[in-house]
Amino acid sequence: MSKKIESDIITIDRPAGAIFHFLNDFNNFSYLVPDNVINWEASSDHCSFEIKGLATLGMSITERQPDSRIVMKSEGKLPFDFLLISSIESITPDTSKTQLIIDADMNPFIAMMAEKPLATFVNTLAVKLKEVMEGR
Repeated sequence: MSKKIESDIITIDRPAGAIFHFLNDFNNFSYLVPDNVINWEASSDHCSFEIKGLATLGMSITERQPDSRIVMKSEGKLPFDFLLISSIESITPDTSKTQLIIDADMNPFIAMMAEKPLATFVNTLAVKLKEVMEGR
């Protein structure tokens, strides 16, 4: 069963291309991950990390649509597979809106337990993305 968990839509005072360029490299995610993420390792296309007390997981970038969309796929032994989708839309030449979406294939029981932590996770990423991008 597919479950979509969406971050709030955030407006960032940066061009879509700058946001795409930042999210297009997992090395930059070290600025975004929450405090409960440890053992972060990344290359431009792959990352692996551990969520304290839960699991070790990885992701790889599987799709890039310049300045508009990046799709990352889960890797490793997880109780469910998921995609993390970064949607970027230009509002003006210097302003964009962004949303992060987890599209997970999980049964209803796991969905009930995982939905709130995953929603917190994508919203944390989105808020930190705005902070990092506007502070650059």
